[in-house]
Amino acid sequence: MTDQKVQSLIARMTVDEKIGQLVQKNSGSFSDSCVQAGGLGSVLNEIDVETQNRIQKIAMKESRLGIPVLFARDVIHGFRTIFPIPLAQAATWDPSLVEDGARVAATEAASSGIRWTFSPMVDVCRDPRWGRVSEGFGEDPLLASEMGAAMVRGYQGNDLRNKTAVAACVKHFAAYGWAEGGRDYNSANIPENDLYDVIFPPFQRCATEGALSFMPSFNDINGIPATGNEFLLKHVLRNEWNYQGILLSDWVSITQLVTHGYAEDGKDAALKAFNATVDMDMASPFYETYLKELLNEGKISIKEIDQAVARVLKVKFELGLFDNPYTNPSDFPKLLNEKNLETAKKTAVESAVLLKNENHTLPLNQKIKSIAIIGPLADAPHDQMGTWVMDGKKQNSITPLTSIQEKAKELGIKVSYERALTLSRSKEINNKDAVINAARNADVVLLFLGEESILSGESHCRADIDLPGAQEELAKLVAAQNKTVVAIIMAGRPLTFEKIIGECSSILFAWHQGTMAGPALADLLFGVESPSGKLPMTFPQHVGQIPIYYSHRNTGKPATNQSWEKMDDIQAEAPQLSIGNTSHYLDYGFEPMYPFGYGLSYTNFEYQNLKIENDLVSASDTLNVSVELRNTGSVDASEVAQLYIRDLVASRVQPMKVLKGFQKVFLKKGETKTLFFRIPVREFGFHNPEMKFVVEPGKFNLWIGGDSNATLMTTFDVK
Repeated sequence: MTDQKVQSLIARMTVDEKIGQLVQKNSGSFSDSCVQAGGLGSVLNEIDVETQNRIQKIAMKESRLGIPVLFARDVIHGFRTIFPIPLAQAATWDPSLVEDGARVAATEAASSGIRWTFSPMVDVCRDPRWGRVSEGFGEDPLLASEMGAAMVRGYQGNDLRNKTAVAACVKHFAAYGWAEGGRDYNSANIPENDLYDVIFPPFQRCATEGALSFMPSFNDINGIPATGNEFLLKHVLRNEWNYQGILLSDWVSITQLVTHGYAEDGKDAALKAFNATVDMDMASPFYETYLKELLNEGKISIKEIDQAVARVLKVKFELGLFDNPYTNPSDFPKLLNEKNLETAKKTAVESAVLLKNENHTLPLNQKIKSIAIIGPLADAPHDQMGTWVMDGKKQNSITPLTSIQEKAKELGIKVSYERALTLSRSKEINNKDAVINAARNADVVLLFLGEESILSGESHCRADIDLPGAQEELAKLVAAQNKTVVAIIMAGRPLTFEKIIGECSSILFAWHQGTMAGPALADLLFGVESPSGKLPMTFPQHVGQIPIYYSHRNTGKPATNQSWEKMDDIQAEAPQLSIGNTSHYLDYGFEPMYPFGYGLSYTNFEYQNLKIENDLVSASDTLNVSVELRNTGSVDASEVAQLYIRDLVASRVQPMKVLKGFQKVFLKKGETKTLFFRIPVREFGFHNPEMKFVVEPGKFNLWIGGDSNATLMTTFDVK
């Protein structure tokens, strides 16, 4: 029915009106006459409902065909209720919670007339220097697939015609997270098999989930910019996956084809992007300027234009915009309502990762009489929201300082506070004597460290990912006064903080947690909740180890703890011999600071009785695995059970471990549950040297545990 409506409308459209549907303009950059002439398909960054309704009325009542405008916005991790950054949401390992958050974001955004968001970002990234790592779901394709699909479901809801449904846009296709040196917009050089086996799976999963739109990346992939890359967009996305949704350029990325040196001029850039099946031009003038000329010259066809227009119109019909184009905010739930805030708080609680807890320092026990809160991020309402917050307001943020003070007052605990650093990157400690006195006179110090929100995000990459400014000095100063220091690190990326680990009794990595960071962290610190977050990325000891990730290949000379030759142990004028050498760094070995999937709890979990029901399987079978998980501690808590496999011998060297399943499970103290995993054997396949997807026969190892260093292992065979 929708296709019939689309084709009927296209048959009545002029060429100019068709091209107009392929144009997205930024708010304030167009006139009413442009809308009247049907020269506008979508508007970006207009959130004033009165203005939107006025524009929509012109489009519906004064243009010849009455085609509604689609209003779009970057709603990345919340609209007014700000959720933890996507990387932190990945640390929850809880897709249902991520879906709930996206539903909240969509409903709030739709109340302001936004029906299209440029999210989720499912770029697999193994370089924390990249600023946009904060917007994605980490280093693993399966985790990114599950989280990306959850966001798509949350944004789009169960009924696209529902006024709260917002079209998702999956980005950035592809390999944007592979940018050389972790530097934004940089080139990505990546073998084709890694594209298919590592980069593509999250995108394909989101396409299968029904995402209404895709966005190509800014960078070039193997020398071809994504916006004009026919292999990526036409061959893979359109032909192999049969994707029929809107393909939208990123901000002026069609213009950038000229800057790249891939297109001669604007006309050539428009041709290359259009030939790659990019349907809509975001914020550049090239489609509206050159498509008609290219059509008249026979370089593109009216059939191709009609196909692009059809994809745009179909989304507008599916969202119900032709029948209900206007927005009435009173039809929607209140922004920042209690339910939304509770969902944001729950996500923040589950996203925090406990990295160290010496002598059970956390949770803070009832014997504590005084707390010193020190650091630049304890009371930073803007920065706790994180990067890419377009519509959140810092006055709605509840800071850790506020929440801890409230909780401490209830418990009769005295609290002192010293900011110490004006900003996270400040190089001088303020009021040093006051900091010393506060630390010295407290039973415990809560030291809030990390990076401001502006230090991560698009084009905010860092070559040095240590704690910025004088934070290491501050940590050492505080630790010299008090032996019970709890570091709470709030950041938009993995950081390297090896130098302060020894100064801290406990370390809680809290990311940028959004509006409800304060209540969430207070509940964690005082034991109302137990940490359950797990790292979605490997944390390096030193920036020089990057890229470092769990699913690396073995090499012919793999390193072990016994084979690591430490630089300080080398004798003077030692002979230069290669015998016995292994793949490691003389100064930092081969292991990370914290492995992928790692995260502690206030209780302990024990895995036992790992069983495979059918340990000889074929490629068409399903592998059935079970394991017993027991909470052996004294606290009710959740654990993320992770299943990894390794293909031991293959025609292309396979990773040491690959995540193939996970479950987040709540267990009461002393409780045991049997977990079941059902994994199609096809998911153990890969692209062989001839670029054919194969599941090769042979022996596999399988592990289940609480992180990627899981040791409970069994084997199975594929026949």
